[in-house]
Amino acid sequence: MVDDPKTLVSTEWLAKNMKNPDLRILDASWYLPDMKRDARAEYDESHIPGARFFDIDEISDSRSALPHMAPPVEKFMSRMRGMGIGDGHQVVVYDGAGIMSAPRVWWLFRLMGKTDVAVLDGGFPKWVAEGREVEDMPPVLRERHITVQRQAHLVRDVTQVAAASKLGDHTILDARSPGRFSGAQPEPREGLKSGHIPGSVNLFFLELINRDGTFKDNDALRAAFEASGADLSKPVITTCGSGVSAAIINLALERLGNRNHSLYDGSWAEWGQFDQLAVETG
Repeated sequence: MVDDPKTLVSTEWLAKNMKNPDLRILDASWYLPDMKRDARAEYDESHIPGARFFDIDEISDSRSALPHMAPPVEKFMSRMRGMGIGDGHQVVVYDGAGIMSAPRVWWLFRLMGKTDVAVLDGGFPKWVAEGREVEDMPPVLRERHITVQRQAHLVRDVTQVAAASKLGDHTILDARSPGRFSGAQPEPREGLKSGHIPGSVNLFFLELINRDGTFKDNDALRAAFEASGADLSKPVITTCGSGVSAAIINLALERLGNRNHSLYDGSWAEWGQFDQLAVETG
């Protein structure tokens, strides 16, 4: 694996850079209810030294009824200042699943114009498996100034996705499981239709991750995109259940040098609730 502080870094890279005063580490663990895991409680019990807890559900747009939508710029800035994260910092994000929710926070920082941010390859499980240091103490926080420039081209709303679906001028990649994509399996959230956005292509996020929880190398990533049938000559819009695992596809595209991608923040939690929006199955 090639370490890249703007996309993905190894546990070895993080261990070597732990003493860097401009390094900030975030535990962005988040789990679906049926996983029956408490991300905050697990962080309080054990985390990488110096890590702050990034609460995906709290650092979101509280005005929206949809789950963990990207927060307004002002809220993001306020929360990051309070966590001591600001300009000039290299941010490394990890999660307790290996690679699951950390890419969502990587994408969120990119949305806010911050590019010195990377996901920890293999996450907390790999760090622990290698016998590296952990702690249960909260970090000492000192406020840090942060400037934000929202990159609107990195996010898409339901109107834009509906237009892309109708016109076929984008490739819409859905990171959900094949069963949820086809409509054979019910959605974990109540009240949502089953199926997928018309014209979208299924690329289950686990196809981008090795069995040990690390990210696949670039050759394997390319093979996964090819196997899905995705046309990467078009701009890509990623989607999933609620905008979390979709970001894994965005991270994979960025690793491959593809910069022409965005994320549908509402994802199926939004699309699947409206009767006027078309749904395909099979």
